Amino acid sequence: MEISLESRGVLVTGASRGIGRAIAKGMAGAGARVAIHYLRNQKMAQDVLSDLPGKGHIMLQAEIGDKEQTRRLAEQAIGRLGRVDILVNNAGIFQEYPVLDLNYEEWCGAWEKTIRTNLSGAAHLSFLMAKHMKEMGGGKIINISSRGAFRGEPDAPAYGASKAGLNSLGQSMAKAFAPFGIMVYTLAPGFVDTDMAAYAMHGDRAKEIRNQSPLQRIASPEEIARTALFLAGEGTDYLTGCILDINGASYLRT
Repeated sequence: MEISLESRGVLVTGASRGIGRAIAKGMAGAGARVAIHYLRNQKMAQDVLSDLPGKGHIMLQAEIGDKEQTRRLAEQAIGRLGRVDILVNNAGIFQEYPVLDLNYEEWCGAWEKTIRTNLSGAAHLSFLMAKHMKEMGGGKIINISSRGAFRGEPDAPAYGASKAGLNSLGQSMAKAFAPFGIMVYTLAPGFVDTDMAAYAMHGDRAKEIRNQSPLQRIASPEEIARTALFLAGEGTDYLTGCILDINGASYLRT
């Protein structure tokens, strides 16, 4: 099935590497003009920009966890692309720590930083883009969540909580935005071969992680990107509110 996103504007957060990079490339390959968001690594973002097929792509820097920078990001994306039809909330952080070895200040710092980036940032950006999409007559929001929202993350509880919150946010927004032609979808990957998962993909832990799936491997960023591209295309409106597992049967829920 060929998917065309000609004339569409797309904003992908956290697009300088990993899943975000693969999604940006997939959207551009389908004809969209893509805004590549990055936080710090301008060179990696520039490499992604140079690698995208087509024309009219841009790159934008912002700290998603900062409310005013998020507002600026939305305004710049709309202003420079002319319109944003599809928002992909991919930016996120992951931090493991021995919970009960932390002092209270360390706990609060780790919790607040993760929630601010992974959940609040996505919520604020979704709100801003939904206002724009309503004026245009519709649009799509695709959230990148995690398997950890369902199975628990004992060594990264803020991450698990942020992704569970993102799932709920997506479902709430799907109900609120559908009357205005704005569809909201959530993808929940397991381990993906990215920089974020590199800590677990070497040594003794790597084999155990691969064996969590009967496929005996982890996902590639391109597999996540293909699903995001499918949702961005035509004919998927009735999937609004969905949470799609992409974990190779490593975690099954009913």
